[in-house]
Amino acid sequence: MAEIRAEMVGTVLQVVAEPGAALAAGDTVLILESMKMELPAVSAKAGTLTSLAVAKGDRVQQGDVLGTVE
Repeated sequence: MAEIRAEMVGTVLQVVAEPGAALAAGDTVLILESMKMELPAVSAKAGTLTSLAVAKGDRVQQGDVLGTVE
């Protein structure tokens, strides 16, 4: 299992992949916005997105778990 974590404080701008989606390493799961910059949160490994802990509009802190991949 691999966790996808927020790299910075921000807001979830867009959810790209829903739980159950097959992901390749480097696939974008969601996009965060902070200080008018957009940063994709990507899967570090190939697998299935098993959970998503946030939704569009949610505020996140650096290090928060956004989802998990198995």
